[in-house]
Amino acid sequence: MTSEPSAGRTEQRAGTAHSTWALAGSPPAGAPTGWLAFAGSMLGLLGIFNIITGVTALVRPGYFLVAPTRLLVFNYPVWGWIWVVFGLVQVAVGIGAVYGRGWARFIGIDLAALCAIGHLVFLTAFPLWSVLVIALSVMVIYGLVVRSPAGHL
Repeated sequence: MTSEPSAGRTEQRAGTAHSTWALAGSPPAGAPTGWLAFAGSMLGLLGIFNIITGVTALVRPGYFLVAPTRLLVFNYPVWGWIWVVFGLVQVAVGIGAVYGRGWARFIGIDLAALCAIGHLVFLTAFPLWSVLVIALSVMVIYGLVVRSPAGHL
């Protein structure tokens, strides 16, 4: 063996060429940055909000019924289950983002965008709450999109 870097070194084992660069592990991700930790925790919080919204739609469907023309949802049990499942997925992805998982960043962006779009349904019924959730969703998207220093995720 020579003293060349291991990234390009090839070893012979039992008649087959074996490259050692393919066996090198990735560097540890380290602690997540402030924006990533913020976005992950806010995504988890949005998930909890959506679980509460879903449970409310299941238990008290009249709570969201303000006028027949002011809300776009017509089947509250289905809408409630959608929010419960969606919220659980958001909490799981938020935990993944806090721990610095790359897959959580991409899925979290999509979930935050869908959350903002979903809360447009409640805009005429609960304008302040809807605007708050939409603003939090936009901040989550920003936190997940901004590049971290020093090559973290």
